[in-house]
Amino acid sequence: MASPFPGMDPYLEDRAFWSDVHHSLITYIRNALQPQVRPRYSVRIEERIYVEEAKREIVPDVTLLKPATSRTGTTAVLEPECDTPVVLHIEERLHTEGVIHILDRAHDMRVVTVIEVLSPSNKEPRTKGWELYRQKQSEILKSDVHLIEIDLLRGGEYMLAPPYSRLIERVGDHWHYMISISRADDPESFWLYPRTVRERLPRIPVPLAIGDRDVSLDVQAVLNQCYDDGAYEDLIDYRRDPPPPPFRPEDMEWIDQLLRAKGRR
Repeated sequence: MASPFPGMDPYLEDRAFWSDVHHSLITYIRNALQPQVRPRYSVRIEERIYVEEAKREIVPDVTLLKPATSRTGTTAVLEPECDTPVVLHIEERLHTEGVIHILDRAHDMRVVTVIEVLSPSNKEPRTKGWELYRQKQSEILKSDVHLIEIDLLRGGEYMLAPPYSRLIERVGDHWHYMISISRADDPESFWLYPRTVRERLPRIPVPLAIGDRDVSLDVQAVLNQCYDDGAYEDLIDYRRDPPPPPFRPEDMEWIDQLLRAKGRR
């Protein structure tokens, strides 16, 4: 059974599902583009790997006590041997993020296009994932490489290349998902594809070497394949609200009516 939503399924934004969704999106985007660009180009999945510290405080449940002896030699009260500490436990977690590179075989496998699908770790301010994403984004924008950014997550900080204030001036603020294309042959322009939860995700052009023709990527078709192959219909409980951040009341009403009409509630 297909997703009940015409576009992005907001229930897939749940962190319990997103890692699997992200891996699938990267793989299926590669598969959709590969036959269109061969034999001159090769679409490869590269990995960005980094270690992130996950900190959590633990307050001990048990206090070690010792008897306090009075001047008469009898036990009076129990006093802690040491003051109770707050224990800071640091776990190092290895993050692996996939990114798509389109390579030009006619020019020594030079990278011509990078396609990023954003993850929660890219949108958490001042984390390692956030810092590395910003650094990579800046490097690409200063180069002769095209950059496509696909953001299907409503949560977290805005991270796309177009300046947020200018983007809002151009498309407004009533959108939930955004795709941005920065072309190396037109670096001062951004091609934007804003979408709400009510809309189908777009078909977008994927630029190759400057002067060569674009190819096409149907983002909705790729997401649909992720949903079907991931068997998310068996896992998602559509009776509950979508994961945060919350939608506007009018959008929540639309979601409720849609799911009832589809027999999911």
